[in-house]
Amino acid sequence: MEGHVEITGLAREARERKNNFACACAIIASIISILMGYDTGVMSGAMLFMEEDLKIKDGEVQMLAGIMNICALVGSLTAGRVSDSIGRRYTIVLASLIFLLGSILMGLGLDYAMLFSGRCIAGVGVGYALMVAPVYSAEIASPSTRGFITSLPEICISFGILLGYVSNYSLSKLPLMYGWRLMLGIAAVPSVVLAIAILAMPESPRWLVMHGRIKDAKDVLVRVSNTREEAELRLRDIKAAAGIDGGCTDDVVHTSSEHRGKGAWKDLLLRPTLPVRRILIAAVGIHFFDHATGIEAVVLYSPRIFRKAGISGRGKLLFVTMGVGVTKTVFIFITKVGRRPLLLTSLAGMLVFLSGMGYGLTMVEHSEERSAWAIAVVIASVFMFVAFFSSGLGVVTWVYSSEIFPLRLMAQGASLGVAVNRLMNGVISMTFISLYKAITIGGAFFLYAGMAILAWIFCFCCCPETKGRSLEEMEEVFCTGWSERAEVRAAVEMRAEAGMGDAPLPKNDQSKGLGRA
Repeated sequence: MEGHVEITGLAREARERKNNFACACAIIASIISILMGYDTGVMSGAMLFMEEDLKIKDGEVQMLAGIMNICALVGSLTAGRVSDSIGRRYTIVLASLIFLLGSILMGLGLDYAMLFSGRCIAGVGVGYALMVAPVYSAEIASPSTRGFITSLPEICISFGILLGYVSNYSLSKLPLMYGWRLMLGIAAVPSVVLAIAILAMPESPRWLVMHGRIKDAKDVLVRVSNTREEAELRLRDIKAAAGIDGGCTDDVVHTSSEHRGKGAWKDLLLRPTLPVRRILIAAVGIHFFDHATGIEAVVLYSPRIFRKAGISGRGKLLFVTMGVGVTKTVFIFITKVGRRPLLLTSLAGMLVFLSGMGYGLTMVEHSEERSAWAIAVVIASVFMFVAFFSSGLGVVTWVYSSEIFPLRLMAQGASLGVAVNRLMNGVISMTFISLYKAITIGGAFFLYAGMAILAWIFCFCCCPETKGRSLEEMEEVFCTGWSERAEVRAAVEMRAEAGMGDAPLPKNDQSKGLGRA
């Protein structure tokens, strides 16, 4: 018994270690997310300068702010097929080159049309990047470290937003015609670095198995797993999901077109199984509420919000706005409590502080004199809203949606999720100014608070816990309602504590489609 406990403890320790090579691969893949975040952050300040330089109106500002996300729909919806065809790694290279071209056009920005075209092209690259980076990270990671590794794209987005705010403040003293163009064009440099660095990374082992390259997949798994035994186990699970006989020892095998992504859209949208339908609802819903709760309005229009609150002076506005970037970056973390508790706690906090923003801005708007306490309420609420978003909904959205789809639907499911995410981002970006002019800026944030309530209800009902489960087990997780899953999971934990280990569940539990928890 003592020997069994010792072996089990060593196995658990091996599972909980982070593989440095896998982390390095995920970090490099996530650099593209820094560029996307940088563009969002830098645009919030650059808009103040381009309005003056190009003499553009609020409607044109909204179009510039949101068109990148609308064009990202094109990238995200086509990226799934492209990544299934040429691989996750080369899709990231393609995204980098597209973003490079867009950054050059934005940096030149000779007129509104060139600036608009640059943001459209960069948006396509963003769509590719947001789809493929989390998928690549999830497919590289083991179940024990997947939460950390797949959170890297969101961490990098937040870090990029902070860099954008810092760039705004640092370059704001340059001559008007050069300052905002340099803010936007400087993103071209890391695009080149990423396109080169990505070639040193291995291809996703799941993509390699999908294309029958078993030996190559095994070599990659040995490098990204903590032990050779873990690599063998992961390879066996991936081969099973790809419809390959587990006993097959060939280095290269033929795989069906179904497991290479052919017909995936039909299986996802037209004839989904019950678990796939629930997975699709969860993924689309969480991406919808990721932006429907107003984070893009806060991040992109922070200077306007603070100006409405009563802060004057361009330098002061940009300095306070940097606080939003710092908060968004500092408060991103993954705890061991699981995805579901983080989501529910995050949304509850967001609801409170969205209401605080709405109340504070309403008080400022209806006060004849400058109200210091109302300004303080607005600033504190903005920072706390961003903190709760970053520590929960912001990061869990990408982790969750990148890990729940079955292997055969992974790329297409992630593409659809990113498409919904970018659509909602674009809608919020392109309507915020018009919205607050129609219902007041305080009313706009009360509206977002109402969306936070709906988001909490949705996540409570439709998003089961996925922490610690392998990607190949996700269909089992979504076979039944969350309450039934919780009962079975509790039964499994009790059996483990009683020393029964991984013994089969009773038949009545297996009949629920959960198998081994």
